[in-house]
Amino acid sequence: MHHPKYSVIIPVYNRPEEVNELLQSLTTQTFTNFEVIIVEDGSTNLCRDVVDGFRDKLKIEYVFKQNSGPGPSRNVGYAMAKGDYFVVFDSDCIIPPDYFTIVDAELNRNKFDAWGGPDRAHEHFTPLQRAMAFTMSSVLTTGGIRGKKNGVGKFQPRSFNMGISRAVYEKTQGFSFNRLAEDIELSIRMRKLGFNVVLLAEAFVYHKRRTTLGQFRKQVSSFGKGRIQVGRAHPGEVKVTHWFPALFLIGMFTPLVLLPISLPLALIALCGYILYFMAIFADAYRVNKSLQVALLSIPSAFVQLTGYGSGFLRQLFTKD
Repeated sequence: MHHPKYSVIIPVYNRPEEVNELLQSLTTQTFTNFEVIIVEDGSTNLCRDVVDGFRDKLKIEYVFKQNSGPGPSRNVGYAMAKGDYFVVFDSDCIIPPDYFTIVDAELNRNKFDAWGGPDRAHEHFTPLQRAMAFTMSSVLTTGGIRGKKNGVGKFQPRSFNMGISRAVYEKTQGFSFNRLAEDIELSIRMRKLGFNVVLLAEAFVYHKRRTTLGQFRKQVSSFGKGRIQVGRAHPGEVKVTHWFPALFLIGMFTPLVLLPISLPLALIALCGYILYFMAIFADAYRVNKSLQVALLSIPSAFVQLTGYGSGFLRQLFTKD
């Protein structure tokens, strides 16, 4: 059996339906020299039967472990990997057919040690999922730092779409955080060790996000907590942009504070928020050409910013 060039590592927790869609997308790849390693992270709703259904279509391994988080689960996959490059996807991703063709061509043209790519919303995702995908990548909400080379600091691949060489793994030993910004922490260590980490803008994946705003809020709250954890492990890695959601959350009380002092000032502060959300609506409509997605982008942005900001502030004042 031929030696795989790429090892795809996918941690999963109670998501057999999504794993089925992800594996189906991997069967359509135009470049096929890869293996797949599914790491079941202590799930109660297993995807073993789903994996078995793809054994005649993919070179695939399945391993079950006790629940410990996505970081250790990916490390289990890294230790099993036979490829020259290790690629991690989240289980709620769908991979376009030319993903590995694009990556392999770039590696042949420009030698680099690690890469990441952006995420997008598939046309078949729900309007809410498309709205979440927009607000998670919009310059108006995140500063455009996800999937953008010239963002805050150096580009930091995210674990929904990240690849590293075997040499990077041997030097870093993979993820050191169990969860909460474990991908950002690894990206920072790669940079500090002098590895060449690049953004492959065309090597994108379709990323589903969550199905409800409540689930989305929980997810982005963990992102806010994780940023503080990263800052504690790597001083200086919490930038001004990372404070924006927390300041947005605090600023929401400004109209109430100003109301007893000056009604005009309170109205100006309130209008600032209204204009901000109008800008999000307009940009979402421009990008998605959907009135429904544009309307849903308003609550999505609100939940994203307040959720991230609250998680950020809670962790800021927590010692652990």
